[in-house]
Amino acid sequence: MKKKYALGLLTVCGVVLAGCSTGGNSSKSSDSSKEASAKQEISVVVQQEMPSGDLSLATDTISFTALNNVYEGLYRLDKDNQPQPAGASEKAKVSDDGLTYTVKLRKEAKWSNGDPVTAKDYVFGWQRTADPKTAAEYAYLFALVKNGEAIINGEKPVTDLGIKAVDDYTLEIQLEKATPYFPYLMAFPSFFPQHEATVKEFGDAYATKSDKSVYNGPFTLEGFDGPGTDTEWAYKKNDTYWDAKNVKLDQVNVNVVKESSTALNLFKDGQADDVILTGELAKQMKGDAAYLTQPDARTTYLEVNQREANSPYKNANLRRAISYAINRKALVNNILGDGSKVATGLIPTGNMTGPDGQDFTKASKGKVEFDKKKAKEYWEKAKSELGINSLTIELVADDTDATKKVSEYLQNSLQDTLDGVKVNVTPVPFSVRLDRGNKGQFDMIVSGWGADYLDASSFTDLFVTGNSYNRGKWSNAEYDKLVDASGNADATDEEKRWDDLLNAEKVLLDESGVIPVYYKSEAHLRNPKVTGVVAHPAGAQYDYKWVVVK
Repeated sequence: MKKKYALGLLTVCGVVLAGCSTGGNSSKSSDSSKEASAKQEISVVVQQEMPSGDLSLATDTISFTALNNVYEGLYRLDKDNQPQPAGASEKAKVSDDGLTYTVKLRKEAKWSNGDPVTAKDYVFGWQRTADPKTAAEYAYLFALVKNGEAIINGEKPVTDLGIKAVDDYTLEIQLEKATPYFPYLMAFPSFFPQHEATVKEFGDAYATKSDKSVYNGPFTLEGFDGPGTDTEWAYKKNDTYWDAKNVKLDQVNVNVVKESSTALNLFKDGQADDVILTGELAKQMKGDAAYLTQPDARTTYLEVNQREANSPYKNANLRRAISYAINRKALVNNILGDGSKVATGLIPTGNMTGPDGQDFTKASKGKVEFDKKKAKEYWEKAKSELGINSLTIELVADDTDATKKVSEYLQNSLQDTLDGVKVNVTPVPFSVRLDRGNKGQFDMIVSGWGADYLDASSFTDLFVTGNSYNRGKWSNAEYDKLVDASGNADATDEEKRWDDLLNAEKVLLDESGVIPVYYKSEAHLRNPKVTGVVAHPAGAQYDYKWVVVK
């Protein structure tokens, strides 16, 4: 039976999660009010349903945050966003050429059913995600592992993947090329172990409900009844977790609430400990003692559908007209108001620094900007080249309050600036937006990406020809060549790799292959009783392992 969780003490989080709490410790008391304050149980609110509970199939922030709390990989990011041994008993030994990692596993690590977590679980999990039969969108990350690309392309069997169990508690990982950021991937959910017997027992139903998986993280998933539809679930303390003594929370209740004004009212009423604010609500509460802004390594952008040969969006001047028509400064200040920044390119601020210590955003060789005159000029060129006088655009977007307001702003900007353009906004649930994006069922879509690891390649890799996350199917041979060089020929030359990535971004921006809009930040009201919430700008965003209710 579905367990109902009280909506007392909630958290709202755009497309991510945030921690909150009630206070106290777990000791018993005859005073009922003291018992309530001692409860190490918190409730959080997210604005979207969780699209997947499957480590191989998850692609979004909501799912990755959940998976990061109920599973664990070789490493876990600490409060300073540095990868530290978790499932591994110590840091990996790396060969001088950077191609071979030898990892000793923690012998006390167990699954929630009591089975030991062994090297074979990692081998199975990695092979399952890389296997083309699984159709995992994140399989492309395994191209870094020896034979990974050939396996993903169906040219070699999954057993050739460069990971093997030397013994029950020793892994040997071989890479195709030296990869400086590989330790971050060892802390990313796509690289977590999977329990083979459980996967085979449930087949297609594996991880579709919380009782159709076993877990090895600080918490277990409870009350999850289905991807993309369920509006309540929980993380319950995992007593079999190797570090359970340092996990103070007994339970995290998660509820989906899409109206941010409702969340704010819950916070004001003392029923919510952490909420995310946007727009007028964010601006109104900036002076509150509980207010804080949390930067995110995330860019929100527009993709336009270039899949069909006769698609008008294959016209670069049309895409440029759309980009120049957007007043990003007015959008972040007047519509969002949450600390988000104007996007000047694809790579968000603080995501990568170059050999000279300069931030990628400042060194960027391209730039997107608002220019109404240029927007009109490019629109006239596009009309002439396409032989049209008008264009109707369906804009697909999430159905949250914040994204609806952003979509309406974009609708008005394009219609007011580009004579003859009509924009119809289609708000849909998060999981539906992901599905329509994957299937190409859109003219234009409000999309976005949060870094999986702190490196520009986490963004530039997305838009090479054939990448599954390149949902608009923009394609440019020069761009592909530069991104390939950054990851192969120039991978170990810091200066050349830096230039490759800068030049690749410039090609994409010059062509408006995708249209960056803003760099995401979150404005929070957070109860000071909630301590130890660890937020990561890249990868799985929230970690509740160290949360304590004061």
